Amino acid sequence: MEGVDYLADERNKAEFDVDEMKIVWAGSRYNFELSDRISKLVANDPGFSKEGRTMLPRKELFKNTLRKAAYAWKRIIDLRLSEEEATQLRRWVDEPAFTDLHWGMFIPAIKGQGTDEQQKKWLPLAHKMQIIGCYAQTELGHGSNVQGLETTATFDPQTDEFVIHSPTLTSSKWWPGGLGKVSTHAVVYARLITDGKDYGINGFIVQLRSLEDHKPLPGITVGDIGMKFGNGAYNTMDNGVLKFDHVRIPRDQMLMRVSQVTKEGKYVQSDIPRQLLYGTMVYVRQTIVADASIAMSRAVCIATRYSAVRRQFGSQNGGKETQVIDYKTQQNRLFPLLASAYAFRFVGEWLKWLYTDVTQRLQANDFSTLPEAHACTAGLKSLTTTATADGIEECRKLCGGHGYLCSSGLPELFAVYVPACTYEGDNVVLQLQVARFLMKTVSQLGSVKKPVGTIAYMGRIEHLMQCRSDVKQAKDWLKPSAILEAFEARAVRMSVACAQNLSKFDNPEEGFAELAADLVEAAVSHCQLIVVSKFIEKLQQNIPGKGIKQQLEVLCGIYSLFLLHKHQGDFLGTGYITSKQASLANDQLRALYSQLRSNAVSLVDAFNYTDHYLDSILGRYDGNVYPKLYETAWKDPLNESDVADGFHDYIRPIIKQQLRTARL
Repeated sequence: MEGVDYLADERNKAEFDVDEMKIVWAGSRYNFELSDRISKLVANDPGFSKEGRTMLPRKELFKNTLRKAAYAWKRIIDLRLSEEEATQLRRWVDEPAFTDLHWGMFIPAIKGQGTDEQQKKWLPLAHKMQIIGCYAQTELGHGSNVQGLETTATFDPQTDEFVIHSPTLTSSKWWPGGLGKVSTHAVVYARLITDGKDYGINGFIVQLRSLEDHKPLPGITVGDIGMKFGNGAYNTMDNGVLKFDHVRIPRDQMLMRVSQVTKEGKYVQSDIPRQLLYGTMVYVRQTIVADASIAMSRAVCIATRYSAVRRQFGSQNGGKETQVIDYKTQQNRLFPLLASAYAFRFVGEWLKWLYTDVTQRLQANDFSTLPEAHACTAGLKSLTTTATADGIEECRKLCGGHGYLCSSGLPELFAVYVPACTYEGDNVVLQLQVARFLMKTVSQLGSVKKPVGTIAYMGRIEHLMQCRSDVKQAKDWLKPSAILEAFEARAVRMSVACAQNLSKFDNPEEGFAELAADLVEAAVSHCQLIVVSKFIEKLQQNIPGKGIKQQLEVLCGIYSLFLLHKHQGDFLGTGYITSKQASLANDQLRALYSQLRSNAVSLVDAFNYTDHYLDSILGRYDGNVYPKLYETAWKDPLNESDVADGFHDYIRPIIKQQLRTARL
């Protein structure tokens, strides 16, 4: 039945003010009202419909995305939306498109690395979309190792130009979104060579296509790299390949904020410190952490609502079967993911603050917090994207067989999200960067410089190396101090153990390579500590609204104790807890699942996602799942006729032949 809320009973169980939790999730009342207004504007506009998208052939799918991107731009202009509102609109349209890289990478690169003159020239064109840009860094043969890029930019003083060239097949730019068929320009990263000397990687603004007929310019070979994983998903994006054959660009199209090449070909460093370039990287990675909480919460919203709708087994005397969400096995898999969505949301908020703080310090030539910010954003990008990709897949499995249907929304969500584990830094490589930072911190302990920020706990190394948990009963694990010390002690001891093992090698780099797996685990423990500590800090703030704080305390407890249970080998192995205390933590975790159960559906309602955005029959707000699954099945192109195309050519001959040649 239309208009019936099949999840009303679940919503009536809520022990907190859902509207207030929506504001907590959004970060402020202003954020909530903005997000709510724009998401509904998109959901109610038929121009942004997602109907049948996963069934479209690639060319039609891509053209449909071009139509939506153009329509979104028209709506932005017609409604005179601010930059902030326009960003929200593109987010709620929810379709990977060339505009993502234009606004998210091309423009920030020019802002961060271009001179004032370059920004005045290029940014107005980009903001009006008179040119469309992408970010061409990754190559066929090199991704994470940016210093290994092979594309060259050789300065020719005779013509005052750079010659951009792809000397090998593996130097072809490969993967940039928007490059394949749309972008007119790119920020291209290449080895700067002048006067016979290689000065390393620099950015250059290069025009790729004619602004008249859109054809590739001379010397440029460009196209799409082909179908990617999943139906719909990133196949809406024209990820591209790009080769240069001695393409000439004016000298002033080198991004020259931190270094320049003079007319005579001399390489000159500017007064602006090179560290300012890291500000852009910190910005991009903190947005990825924020996106992780969004993707995780989408998957969890679908799985939670469907787990409350779905009933299996347990009926007595012809009564109703048990709701799947009431099974402890389901709760044990689902509720930590729900808690993770909130944990990632709050650490994302903190990272946004950290980025602002670091940016202000950089502009004042204070680089003291940059190494920590770099390690934080690298580690948290890795931690949250890995957990989210795994979490989306777990949510699909939590929805049983129906989760495998495209109409569940989960296969496409997974296919769209999983590249986050490799773009902007492979997740294992990033944790090794964090490990280097931790090893350096441990080596400097005892010096005049005291650890601050997220590594402040290292300053209490003597206590943390010796202390033992004083937990005596399960409820003791609800104390923030007990949780925090457990995670701090584990992180310190794992880092110190790695440092001690590294010291046994004559060659530090050989040791680092040999102990890489252990170092990654130490980095992960440090990053998990950051997330737990920021969740606890959130609880210490003034949080208004009926029952809000209590729910957040339950979620924080679940997130922390689930990690403790999952990694109990670390906690036991480092000697901080006993096996009895580990068992008590698990007892408390089960008790928290029971407390969360009645609030689960309302906690995902607090994400405030429209049905359009979720694009999932299983996750519908009204819970009317089965009639909609049945109705949607008949819309598949295979059901356009009772007899399939190809039956008379291929199936009928088999059947008839079997009937004629059957032998007893």
